[in-house]
Amino acid sequence: MNNINKKAKEPFIRTVKRAERSKMEIMRLRIIAFILALTAGGLFILLIGYNPIQLYGTIVSGAFRSKMAVQATVKIMIPLLMASLGVILAFKMRFWNIGAEGQIIMGAVFSSYFALFHSNWPHFILLAAMFIVGFIGGGLWGLIPAYFKTKFNTNETLFTLMLNYIALHVISFLRDGPWKDPGSSGFPKIARFASNSQIDKVLGVQFGWIIGLILVAVIFVYMRYTKHGYEISVVGESKSTARYAGMNVKKVVLRTMLISGGICGITGVIQSAGSDMTLASSVAGGVGFTAIIVAWLANLNPLGILMVSFLFSVLEKGSSVMQSTYGLSTYSAAVLQGIILFFILGSEFFIRYKFVLGHYNKGGAR
Repeated sequence: MNNINKKAKEPFIRTVKRAERSKMEIMRLRIIAFILALTAGGLFILLIGYNPIQLYGTIVSGAFRSKMAVQATVKIMIPLLMASLGVILAFKMRFWNIGAEGQIIMGAVFSSYFALFHSNWPHFILLAAMFIVGFIGGGLWGLIPAYFKTKFNTNETLFTLMLNYIALHVISFLRDGPWKDPGSSGFPKIARFASNSQIDKVLGVQFGWIIGLILVAVIFVYMRYTKHGYEISVVGESKSTARYAGMNVKKVVLRTMLISGGICGITGVIQSAGSDMTLASSVAGGVGFTAIIVAWLANLNPLGILMVSFLFSVLEKGSSVMQSTYGLSTYSAAVLQGIILFFILGSEFFIRYKFVLGHYNKGGAR
Protein backbone atom coordinates (compact mmCIF):
# COMPACT_ATOMS: atom_id res chain seq x y z
CA MET A 1 0.00 0.00 0.00
CA ASN A 2 2.83 2.42 0.88
CA ASN A 3 4.54 1.73 -2.46
CA ILE A 4 1.29 2.40 -4.33
CA ASN A 5 0.78 5.71 -2.50
CA LYS A 6 4.40 6.68 -3.14
CA LYS A 7 4.02 6.04 -6.88
CA ALA A 8 0.76 7.97 -6.96
CA LYS A 9 2.40 11.02 -5.44
CA GLU A 10 5.26 11.09 -7.95
CA PRO A 11 4.79 13.71 -10.70
CA PHE A 12 4.00 12.44 -14.18
CA ILE A 13 6.60 14.79 -15.70
CA ARG A 14 9.80 15.77 -13.97
CA THR A 15 13.27 17.00 -14.86
CA VAL A 16 16.39 14.88 -14.60
CA LYS A 17 19.98 16.05 -14.95
CA ARG A 18 21.62 14.73 -18.12
CA ALA A 19 24.96 13.05 -18.43
CA GLU A 20 27.60 15.46 -19.75
CA ARG A 21 27.12 16.18 -23.45
CA SER A 22 29.90 16.41 -26.01
CA LYS A 23 30.88 19.82 -27.39
CA MET A 24 29.46 18.82 -30.78
CA GLU A 25 26.06 17.99 -29.27
CA ILE A 26 26.00 21.26 -27.35
CA MET A 27 26.85 23.21 -30.50
CA ARG A 28 24.14 21.39 -32.46
CA LEU A 29 21.52 22.17 -29.80
CA ARG A 30 22.45 25.85 -29.77
CA ILE A 31 22.25 26.08 -33.56
CA ILE A 32 18.80 24.42 -33.51
CA ALA A 33 17.68 26.85 -30.78
CA PHE A 34 18.91 29.81 -32.85
CA ILE A 35 17.03 28.59 -35.93
CA LEU A 36 13.85 28.03 -33.88
CA ALA A 37 14.25 31.49 -32.35
CA LEU A 38 14.44 33.12 -35.78
CA THR A 39 11.48 31.04 -36.98
CA ALA A 40 9.29 31.93 -34.00
CA GLY A 41 10.33 35.57 -34.26
CA GLY A 42 9.52 35.48 -37.97
CA LEU A 43 6.02 34.18 -37.26
CA PHE A 44 5.49 37.03 -34.80
CA ILE A 45 6.66 39.54 -37.41
CA LEU A 46 4.28 38.03 -39.96
CA LEU A 47 1.39 38.28 -37.50
CA ILE A 48 1.94 42.02 -37.07
CA GLY A 49 2.03 42.47 -40.85
CA TYR A 50 5.71 42.81 -41.78
CA ASN A 51 8.28 40.90 -43.81
CA PRO A 52 10.55 38.89 -41.44
CA ILE A 53 13.53 38.91 -43.83
CA GLN A 54 13.40 42.69 -44.16
CA LEU A 55 13.12 43.25 -40.42
CA TYR A 56 15.91 40.83 -39.58
CA GLY A 57 18.07 42.50 -42.21
CA THR A 58 17.35 45.87 -40.62
CA ILE A 59 18.39 44.56 -37.18
CA VAL A 60 21.76 43.39 -38.48
CA SER A 61 22.44 46.36 -40.73
CA GLY A 62 21.11 48.82 -38.13
CA ALA A 63 23.95 47.97 -35.77
CA PHE A 64 26.65 48.57 -38.44
CA ARG A 65 25.13 50.84 -41.10
CA SER A 66 27.30 53.83 -40.21
CA LYS A 67 30.21 54.89 -38.07
CA MET A 68 27.79 56.37 -35.52
CA ALA A 69 25.78 53.14 -35.45
CA VAL A 70 28.90 51.09 -34.72
CA GLN A 71 29.87 53.51 -31.96
CA ALA A 72 26.39 53.26 -30.46
CA THR A 73 26.58 49.45 -30.53
CA VAL A 74 29.94 49.52 -28.74
CA LYS A 75 28.53 52.01 -26.24
CA ILE A 76 25.73 49.56 -25.40
CA MET A 77 28.22 46.70 -25.14
CA ILE A 78 30.66 48.32 -22.68
CA PRO A 79 28.60 48.17 -19.44
CA LEU A 80 27.11 44.79 -20.35
CA LEU A 81 30.55 43.27 -20.92
CA MET A 82 32.02 44.64 -17.70
CA ALA A 83 29.06 43.82 -15.45
CA SER A 84 29.02 40.27 -16.83
CA LEU A 85 32.73 39.89 -16.08
CA GLY A 86 32.00 40.97 -12.52
CA VAL A 87 29.19 38.53 -11.82
CA ILE A 88 30.94 35.44 -13.25
CA LEU A 89 33.48 35.54 -10.44
CA ALA A 90 30.72 35.21 -7.85
CA PHE A 91 28.74 32.68 -9.90
CA LYS A 92 31.82 30.48 -10.38
CA MET A 93 31.98 30.34 -6.59
CA ARG A 94 28.23 29.47 -6.47
CA PHE A 95 27.56 32.78 -4.73
CA TRP A 96 24.43 34.06 -6.46
CA ASN A 97 25.21 37.75 -6.83
CA ILE A 98 21.97 39.31 -8.10
CA GLY A 99 23.16 42.71 -6.87
CA ALA A 100 25.19 43.93 -9.83
CA GLU A 101 22.68 46.76 -10.32
CA GLY A 102 23.30 48.09 -6.82
CA GLN A 103 27.06 47.65 -7.14
CA ILE A 104 27.04 49.60 -10.41
CA ILE A 105 25.03 52.36 -8.74
CA MET A 106 27.31 52.59 -5.69
CA GLY A 107 30.40 52.71 -7.90
CA ALA A 108 28.79 55.63 -9.72
CA VAL A 109 27.81 57.34 -6.44
CA PHE A 110 31.31 57.11 -4.94
CA SER A 111 33.01 58.37 -8.10
CA SER A 112 30.43 61.14 -8.64
CA TYR A 113 31.52 62.80 -5.41
CA PHE A 114 34.93 63.49 -6.95
CA ALA A 115 33.42 64.35 -10.34
CA LEU A 116 31.14 66.97 -8.77
CA PHE A 117 33.24 68.45 -5.96
CA HIS A 118 36.85 67.97 -7.11
CA SER A 119 36.54 68.73 -10.82
CA ASN A 120 39.44 71.20 -10.55
CA TRP A 121 41.96 68.40 -9.99
CA PRO A 122 44.33 67.48 -12.84
CA HIS A 123 42.33 65.42 -15.34
CA PHE A 124 44.16 62.10 -15.14
CA ILE A 125 44.54 62.24 -11.35
CA LEU A 126 40.82 62.94 -11.07
CA LEU A 127 39.89 60.02 -13.36
CA ALA A 128 42.24 57.70 -11.46
CA ALA A 129 40.62 58.72 -8.16
CA MET A 130 37.15 58.18 -9.63
CA PHE A 131 38.00 54.67 -10.81
CA ILE A 132 39.62 53.75 -7.50
CA VAL A 133 36.72 54.94 -5.34
CA GLY A 134 34.25 53.47 -7.86
CA PHE A 135 35.87 50.07 -7.37
CA ILE A 136 35.76 50.57 -3.60
CA GLY A 137 32.09 51.60 -3.66
CA GLY A 138 30.97 48.59 -5.70
CA GLY A 139 33.28 46.29 -3.75
CA LEU A 140 31.92 47.38 -0.38
CA TRP A 141 28.36 46.88 -1.64
CA GLY A 142 29.39 43.34 -2.61
CA LEU A 143 31.14 42.72 0.71
CA ILE A 144 28.00 43.37 2.77
CA PRO A 145 26.08 40.26 1.64
CA ALA A 146 29.31 38.25 1.55
CA TYR A 147 30.01 39.05 5.21
CA PHE A 148 26.50 38.09 6.32
CA LYS A 149 26.68 34.91 4.22
CA THR A 150 29.91 33.79 5.85
CA LYS A 151 28.87 34.94 9.35
CA PHE A 152 25.18 34.00 9.52
CA ASN A 153 24.64 31.90 6.36
CA THR A 154 22.04 34.36 5.01
CA ASN A 155 20.45 33.93 1.59
CA GLU A 156 22.72 35.89 -0.76
CA THR A 157 20.17 35.94 -3.59
CA LEU A 158 17.62 37.92 -1.57
CA PHE A 159 20.27 39.98 0.20
CA THR A 160 21.97 41.18 -2.98
CA LEU A 161 18.61 41.78 -4.66
CA MET A 162 17.34 44.00 -1.83
CA LEU A 163 20.57 46.00 -1.82
CA ASN A 164 19.79 47.06 -5.40
CA TYR A 165 16.76 49.03 -4.21
CA ILE A 166 18.63 50.58 -1.30
CA ALA A 167 21.32 51.80 -3.71
CA LEU A 168 18.65 53.26 -5.98
CA HIS A 169 17.16 55.20 -3.07
CA VAL A 170 20.63 56.53 -2.21
CA ILE A 171 20.65 58.28 -5.60
CA SER A 172 17.13 59.60 -4.98
CA PHE A 173 18.23 61.02 -1.63
CA LEU A 174 21.28 62.73 -3.13
CA ARG A 175 19.32 64.03 -6.14
CA ASP A 176 16.57 65.54 -4.00
CA GLY A 177 18.86 66.67 -1.17
CA PRO A 178 22.56 67.45 -0.75
CA TRP A 179 23.58 67.01 -4.42
CA LYS A 180 20.56 68.69 -6.00
CA ASP A 181 21.55 70.97 -8.87
CA PRO A 182 20.85 74.56 -7.70
CA GLY A 183 20.28 75.60 -11.30
CA SER A 184 17.64 72.97 -12.00
CA SER A 185 14.71 75.43 -11.57
CA GLY A 186 12.98 73.20 -9.06
CA PHE A 187 13.36 70.01 -11.10
CA PRO A 188 15.21 67.39 -9.00
CA LYS A 189 18.42 66.39 -10.74
CA ILE A 190 22.17 66.25 -10.18
CA ALA A 191 24.33 68.68 -12.12
CA ARG A 192 26.08 67.62 -15.30
CA PHE A 193 29.74 66.73 -14.79
CA ALA A 194 32.34 69.27 -15.87
CA SER A 195 34.32 68.32 -18.97
CA ASN A 196 37.37 67.68 -16.79
CA SER A 197 35.42 64.93 -14.96
CA GLN A 198 34.29 63.17 -18.14
CA ILE A 199 35.97 60.09 -19.57
CA ASP A 200 37.94 60.70 -22.77
CA LYS A 201 36.95 59.16 -26.09
CA VAL A 202 39.04 56.81 -28.20
CA LEU A 203 37.87 56.26 -31.81
CA GLY A 204 34.70 58.16 -31.03
CA VAL A 205 33.70 56.08 -27.99
CA GLN A 206 34.60 56.64 -24.33
CA PHE A 207 37.64 54.51 -23.49
CA GLY A 208 35.64 52.13 -21.30
CA TRP A 209 35.78 49.68 -24.23
CA ILE A 210 39.56 49.45 -23.78
CA ILE A 211 39.13 48.76 -20.06
CA GLY A 212 36.55 46.09 -20.93
CA LEU A 213 38.89 44.29 -23.33
CA ILE A 214 41.73 44.41 -20.81
CA LEU A 215 39.44 43.00 -18.12
CA VAL A 216 38.45 40.09 -20.38
CA ALA A 217 42.11 39.03 -20.57
CA VAL A 218 42.77 39.71 -16.87
CA ILE A 219 39.71 37.77 -15.64
CA PHE A 220 40.46 34.89 -18.03
CA VAL A 221 44.01 34.55 -16.67
CA TYR A 222 42.84 35.11 -13.07
CA MET A 223 40.22 32.38 -13.21
CA ARG A 224 42.23 29.81 -15.16
CA TYR A 225 45.86 30.23 -14.17
CA THR A 226 46.05 31.71 -10.66
CA LYS A 227 45.78 30.21 -7.20
CA HIS A 228 42.87 32.51 -6.35
CA GLY A 229 41.00 31.39 -9.45
CA TYR A 230 41.54 27.75 -8.52
CA GLU A 231 40.24 28.44 -5.00
CA ILE A 232 37.09 30.02 -6.45
CA SER A 233 36.42 26.86 -8.49
CA VAL A 234 37.00 24.53 -5.56
CA VAL A 235 34.77 26.56 -3.21
CA GLY A 236 32.09 26.54 -5.91
CA GLU A 237 32.26 22.78 -6.26
CA SER A 238 32.33 21.98 -2.56
CA LYS A 239 33.03 24.13 0.48
CA SER A 240 33.79 20.99 2.50
CA THR A 241 36.43 19.93 -0.02
CA ALA A 242 37.92 23.42 0.07
CA ARG A 243 38.17 23.34 3.86
CA TYR A 244 39.68 19.85 3.75
CA ALA A 245 42.31 21.17 1.32
CA GLY A 246 43.20 23.87 3.82
CA MET A 247 41.50 26.79 2.08
CA ASN A 248 40.04 29.64 4.09
CA VAL A 249 36.53 29.62 2.60
CA LYS A 250 35.45 32.82 4.36
CA LYS A 251 38.46 34.68 3.00
CA VAL A 252 37.84 33.36 -0.53
CA VAL A 253 34.18 34.43 -0.45
CA LEU A 254 34.94 37.92 0.88
CA ARG A 255 37.83 38.50 -1.53
CA THR A 256 35.89 37.29 -4.54
CA MET A 257 32.82 39.40 -3.76
CA LEU A 258 35.05 42.44 -3.24
CA ILE A 259 36.46 41.96 -6.74
CA SER A 260 33.07 41.08 -8.25
CA GLY A 261 31.40 44.14 -6.78
CA GLY A 262 34.43 46.29 -7.58
CA ILE A 263 34.29 45.46 -11.29
CA CYS A 264 30.59 46.32 -11.31
CA GLY A 265 31.49 49.54 -9.49
CA ILE A 266 33.93 50.45 -12.29
CA THR A 267 31.04 49.86 -14.69
CA GLY A 268 29.13 52.55 -12.80
CA VAL A 269 32.03 54.98 -13.17
CA ILE A 270 32.12 54.39 -16.93
CA GLN A 271 28.36 54.83 -17.27
CA SER A 272 28.11 58.00 -15.20
CA ALA A 273 31.27 59.76 -16.42
CA GLY A 274 31.48 58.28 -19.91
CA SER A 275 27.89 57.99 -21.13
CA ASP A 276 25.43 59.92 -18.92
CA MET A 277 27.83 62.71 -17.86
CA THR A 278 25.93 62.89 -14.58
CA LEU A 279 24.63 60.69 -11.78
CA ALA A 280 21.09 59.58 -12.62
CA SER A 281 18.80 56.89 -11.26
CA SER A 282 19.06 55.18 -14.67
CA VAL A 283 22.84 54.76 -14.38
CA ALA A 284 22.54 50.95 -14.15
CA GLY A 285 19.58 50.73 -16.52
CA GLY A 286 18.92 47.02 -16.00
CA VAL A 287 22.44 46.09 -17.14
CA GLY A 288 23.09 44.22 -13.90
CA PHE A 289 20.18 41.87 -14.54
CA THR A 290 20.97 41.36 -18.23
CA ALA A 291 24.56 40.55 -17.22
CA ILE A 292 23.25 37.47 -15.39
CA ILE A 293 21.79 36.12 -18.64
CA VAL A 294 24.97 36.93 -20.56
CA ALA A 295 27.15 35.21 -17.94
CA TRP A 296 25.16 31.97 -18.08
CA LEU A 297 24.88 31.94 -21.88
CA ALA A 298 28.67 32.32 -22.00
CA ASN A 299 29.02 29.38 -19.59
CA LEU A 300 30.88 31.65 -17.13
CA ASN A 301 33.73 32.04 -19.63
CA PRO A 302 35.25 35.55 -20.05
CA LEU A 303 35.95 35.00 -23.75
CA GLY A 304 32.41 33.73 -24.25
CA ILE A 305 31.10 36.83 -22.47
CA LEU A 306 32.91 39.02 -25.00
CA MET A 307 31.04 37.31 -27.85
CA VAL A 308 27.62 37.06 -26.15
CA SER A 309 27.63 40.68 -24.94
CA PHE A 310 28.50 41.77 -28.49
CA LEU A 311 25.55 39.80 -29.90
CA PHE A 312 23.23 41.24 -27.25
CA SER A 313 24.38 44.75 -28.16
CA VAL A 314 23.77 44.14 -31.86
CA LEU A 315 20.26 42.90 -31.05
CA GLU A 316 19.59 45.90 -28.80
CA LYS A 317 20.86 48.53 -31.24
CA GLY A 318 19.39 46.80 -34.30
CA SER A 319 15.99 46.50 -32.63
CA SER A 320 15.90 50.23 -31.93
CA VAL A 321 16.69 50.95 -35.59
CA MET A 322 14.02 48.47 -36.70
CA GLN A 323 11.54 50.15 -34.38
CA SER A 324 12.18 53.63 -35.79
CA THR A 325 12.42 52.50 -39.43
CA TYR A 326 9.10 50.64 -39.51
CA GLY A 327 7.27 52.62 -36.85
CA LEU A 328 6.91 49.64 -34.54
CA SER A 329 5.96 50.18 -30.93
CA THR A 330 8.53 49.71 -28.19
CA TYR A 331 6.57 46.70 -27.00
CA SER A 332 6.75 44.94 -30.39
CA ALA A 333 10.53 45.25 -30.45
CA ALA A 334 10.71 44.03 -26.84
CA VAL A 335 8.48 41.02 -27.63
CA LEU A 336 10.71 40.06 -30.57
CA GLN A 337 13.82 40.26 -28.38
CA GLY A 338 12.05 38.21 -25.71
CA ILE A 339 11.10 35.46 -28.19
CA ILE A 340 14.68 35.15 -29.41
CA LEU A 341 16.09 35.07 -25.89
CA PHE A 342 13.46 32.57 -24.75
CA PHE A 343 14.60 29.95 -27.27
CA ILE A 344 18.31 30.58 -26.72
CA LEU A 345 17.97 30.34 -22.94
CA GLY A 346 15.73 27.29 -23.35
CA SER A 347 18.50 25.48 -25.20
CA GLU A 348 20.75 25.92 -22.15
CA PHE A 349 18.12 24.11 -20.07
CA PHE A 350 17.97 21.13 -22.45
CA ILE A 351 21.76 20.94 -22.56
CA ARG A 352 21.78 20.19 -18.83
CA TYR A 353 18.40 18.57 -18.18
CA LYS A 354 15.71 16.43 -19.78
CA PHE A 355 12.05 15.71 -19.11
CA VAL A 356 11.10 12.28 -17.83
CA LEU A 357 7.58 10.89 -18.20
CA GLY A 358 6.12 8.39 -15.75
CA HIS A 359 7.89 6.44 -12.99
CA TYR A 360 11.62 5.75 -13.25
CA ASN A 361 13.68 3.84 -10.76
CA LYS A 362 17.16 4.93 -9.71
CA GLY A 363 18.73 3.04 -12.56
CA GLY A 364 16.65 5.01 -15.07
CA ALA A 365 14.40 2.09 -16.18
CA ARG A 366 10.65 2.59 -16.43
